[in-house]
Amino acid sequence: MPHPVGLAVRCSRALLSPWARFAVLVLLLAAAGAVVIAWHPQRLLTAHGWQPHTSGGTAVLLFAVAYGLATVAFVPRPLLNAAAGALYGIHAGLPAAIGGTVLGAGLAFLLGRFLGRDAVRPLLRGRVALSLDRQLSKHGFRSTLALRLFPGVPFAAANYAAAVSRVRLLPFLTATAAGSAANTAAYVVAGSRAASPTSPVFLLALGFLGVTGVAATVIARGAHTRSRAAAEALVVDPPAGVPPQDPAVSDAGPRATPARRSA
Repeated sequence: MPHPVGLAVRCSRALLSPWARFAVLVLLLAAAGAVVIAWHPQRLLTAHGWQPHTSGGTAVLLFAVAYGLATVAFVPRPLLNAAAGALYGIHAGLPAAIGGTVLGAGLAFLLGRFLGRDAVRPLLRGRVALSLDRQLSKHGFRSTLALRLFPGVPFAAANYAAAVSRVRLLPFLTATAAGSAANTAAYVVAGSRAASPTSPVFLLALGFLGVTGVAATVIARGAHTRSRAAAEALVVDPPAGVPPQDPAVSDAGPRATPARRSA
């Protein structure tokens, strides 16, 4: 019969193992996603979608906390930003949205760092994943800032990618606040002027979002083209130390040479 103390130690080790903690993370995120689907977050944009019993600065603070929790549950940030503008205007809605963005990024980062990193990090494979991990680990602030400035990178994906890397929390949060400010402000302004869609301010905010979206698409296509060109260059002109491929050798092996006729 196993000793109770030894059994307790083995059970605690199993519960604190990397994969057990990763399973807890998956369950938490799945439960949060289910709650969001049942709650219908698009109600934030209606008149009765957010009715806190407080007003003024306390209500804005509560909205920022709810914003941060909602981003961890994968609620789209454009919806939350527009709701912040519609509910509190530009002056109060923008600080609430940026504060909620930083809070949500920090919560996701800590969850990923303590519950998922030890299980996921040994599985990093591929040139893209390793390059992203290397950039985040060596240049945490600069790399996070680039991810936040690029509109095509999902917010949650950037959070958990940073959590798996070796970037520190403070540079990550600082770069998140700086890099998300412009795009967040555009959505907040659009939400605050949603009742008058023909106003110059609303049209200017939509124009900014459209320009950044097109720029993100162009940059992404350019990066894809450059990566393909680099891969083809490696095949045509291999680096030093790698012998060029014999044209007489195909993927299936060396070409067969005709047998000489005997005299």
